[in-house]
Amino acid sequence: MTDRIGNLPSLPAIFPDQSAPVVRQGEEGRELVMMRWGMPSPKFALKNRKTDPGVTNVRNLGSSHWRRWLGPEHRCLVPFTSFSEYRVEKDKSRTPVWFAQNEDRPLTFFAGIWTEWTSVRKVKEGEVTADLYGFLTTEANETVGAVHPKAMPVILTEPDEWETWLTAPFDEAKALQRPLPEGALEIVAEGERRDGEGG
Repeated sequence: MTDRIGNLPSLPAIFPDQSAPVVRQGEEGRELVMMRWGMPSPKFALKNRKTDPGVTNVRNLGSSHWRRWLGPEHRCLVPFTSFSEYRVEKDKSRTPVWFAQNEDRPLTFFAGIWTEWTSVRKVKEGEVTADLYGFLTTEANETVGAVHPKAMPVILTEPDEWETWLTAPFDEAKALQRPLPEGALEIVAEGERRDGEGG
């Protein structure tokens, strides 16, 4: 793989519209590049808006808006060691809860899609052309669902899954949009907006 990022510092948290490392299939093979988190929003979501903050999580792959980016040339792997979902407390406050495969937080990947897009992300910034990414979600397994019942990221833990997502026809790759089995994730931290142990 070609590393187009260089010496990247630890990223204990990545928020929407921030840049993060992503693996994609480039013209010269696999490459690690920085992209902004948030795919282009569907037209209906942009009515009466001057900016497009982007869509971070993609669920409905049958939508015509997303179908154009489901071929291998637009698929990517988003590396992570832990991720968070907010737990809504009784007083309506929200507590970040961090999930990983285990306390050691091994590196693994979300199944993502990406595109180059020209839009206004922030008024002050004006129109920009940038590589944008988002990752797929699916129904939550029991571990994540106890905190965030609506959805969880599509997580690929095995090298053959990474290869399938990056190269296979979509009819084959779409089978990867499923929750991880029970026991594949655990809660590794709570309460902080950054996971000081992971990235």
